[in-house]
Amino acid sequence: MLKEIREAADFIKSNFSEQPKIGIILGTGLGGLVNEINIEKSIPYEQIPHFPLSTVEGHSGRLIIGKIGGVSIVAMQGRFHFYEGYEMKKVTFPVRVMKVAGIQTLFVSNASGGLNQSFKVGDIMIITDHINMFGTNPLIGPNMNEFGPRFPDMSAAYSKRLIKRALEIGQKNGIELKQGVYVGTFGPTFETPAEYKMFRLLGADAVGMSTVPEVIVAHHAGMEVFGISIITNAGIPGEAKEVEEASHEDVQKVASAAEPMMTKIISELVVDAVK
Repeated sequence: MLKEIREAADFIKSNFSEQPKIGIILGTGLGGLVNEINIEKSIPYEQIPHFPLSTVEGHSGRLIIGKIGGVSIVAMQGRFHFYEGYEMKKVTFPVRVMKVAGIQTLFVSNASGGLNQSFKVGDIMIITDHINMFGTNPLIGPNMNEFGPRFPDMSAAYSKRLIKRALEIGQKNGIELKQGVYVGTFGPTFETPAEYKMFRLLGADAVGMSTVPEVIVAHHAGMEVFGISIITNAGIPGEAKEVEEASHEDVQKVASAAEPMMTKIISELVVDAVK
């Protein structure tokens, strides 16, 4: 696995004109941030050694190398999910590749179902913590000592520095930002009403099918992490019909509508992250 990671990282680094420190994973319906990037290279995943391929609608499947606000970045337009049939080590393979390629800070975004009763469809939530309900962990197996310790402390997986700055950016631009706990599940089914209720009782504010494995691996490798969600359907009984009729098309539609606000936050935060 380490050999494959290094080969993929070497290929990506060969396309750098300047060493980036920022990596971005763009989730469902959030690929429009690419329009804010001064693109230097756009590499289909199939051209990157050992990279998996994205099979989900709305995930383009290419690696973007370029700049946002003069800051060099690498962005994944499309991620990989456990429900696609990939093993956890393959789902998180790109995160380790980014680390070896010199990335120090990782931004992750996703679409999620709202559990907090104060949330509404279209809200943007900064992730302050997560609950792993995947039934497994990407660090299971022999520890990769090159990246981090056998037993990493997850008490501060999400950067308080970047959360604070994102809230300031939101206030400056008149964008209301929620904060909350994201629970990650393996999917691919949307949750039942009973499952939504269970997750609320556990203390979750939003639920989705990604992000948690990527954050675990990034934090294990010592990367600073910022996570953000668009609430694309409501998991509060009686609040929205999406509780009964959620669909991937609905998720994409809501995510696209909220995308300009998400883009504004991340674009400004990328510039601040390297300061």
